[in-house]
Amino acid sequence: MGLDLPIARVNVSIQNVVRTFGATPALHGVSLDIAAGELIALLGPSGSGKTTLLRILAGLDIPTSGQVLFNREDALKLTVQERNVGLVFQNYALFRHMTVAQNIGFGLRVRPRSRRPRRREIKRRTFELLDLVQLSGLEKRYPSQLSGGQRQRVAFARALAIEPRLLLLDEPFGALDAKVRRELRAWLREIHDKTGHTTVFVTHDQEEALELADRVVVMSEGKIEQIGTPDEIYDMPSSPFVFSFIGEANTLSVNINNGQIWLDDHFLDLAVDDIPSGPAQLFFRPHDVAVTNNLAGAIPAKVQGARRHGGIRRLDLEVVGRSDGIEIDLPADFGVELSQPIGVRPRRYRLFRTSTSLTEE
Repeated sequence: MGLDLPIARVNVSIQNVVRTFGATPALHGVSLDIAAGELIALLGPSGSGKTTLLRILAGLDIPTSGQVLFNREDALKLTVQERNVGLVFQNYALFRHMTVAQNIGFGLRVRPRSRRPRRREIKRRTFELLDLVQLSGLEKRYPSQLSGGQRQRVAFARALAIEPRLLLLDEPFGALDAKVRRELRAWLREIHDKTGHTTVFVTHDQEEALELADRVVVMSEGKIEQIGTPDEIYDMPSSPFVFSFIGEANTLSVNINNGQIWLDDHFLDLAVDDIPSGPAQLFFRPHDVAVTNNLAGAIPAKVQGARRHGGIRRLDLEVVGRSDGIEIDLPADFGVELSQPIGVRPRRYRLFRTSTSLTEE
């Protein structure tokens, strides 16, 4: 059975939105444009403002200042019902006394009479959505008779049943175990590609955001740190926060002197472009390195420990002359001995001035 629900895609424009709670700022002038049919992840730690922004989009909260436009219409003047958004929460929020079918059709049954579909149409949409979310045959069960993953699928189907202009997901997989989360991530991307809803989901799970989203919005302390595709966010982080928050990162304090990088009195043979002289931070990924026995121009280190991580071996290294430790990933068959000297050359890296946000490489 193919999906035959009308989709009213919406462009969303968030313009300089500020939200304060008393003297506490939650959002600082956030601006973001979301294209119709796009799947956007709001990613950040607790307190970054991502859920507050989602609630403002849903009409559950009002910004202190700023604008939110749905297809150039002022969404802040619309009620929750007029915005017609589909909401999916971490805790499912299903009605325990209703069957699966009754839960899915609830939003249609409670519409004003003038906009309420006929019973036959509600039943048709319900069974169509049951098929879409792979729950056909379970329509008479109650939420207590379902697994966590099945309950979340029902919650998605209920949100889709009202033909939402915008689908909003607040940590939708947060209550599920790791295996079910992975399965539902792939399923959600498939559902999105089939339906084409404009979708915004909140998560603190970087793997989830990078796997699912067309674009990722990284937030911290009520501000947007960076917006980009998963590849752009991971490979070209624009700030120390993004580099540290997305994926794993090593950080070393260095000095830039006339276009050269110095680790204390040890020269690092790494390119420097347009970075003024002064203190800086060198960031690189554990897997993005080459190792050498020649310490000249490389980060000088000694092996302090090694452990197996699937098909790789993770080495714990002590930087010579420093208390700093770094970690690198090498093939599992790489031979290594404790206290063995080793030179580390980052293949891809970023330099951030300690007092500014200038970056390069």
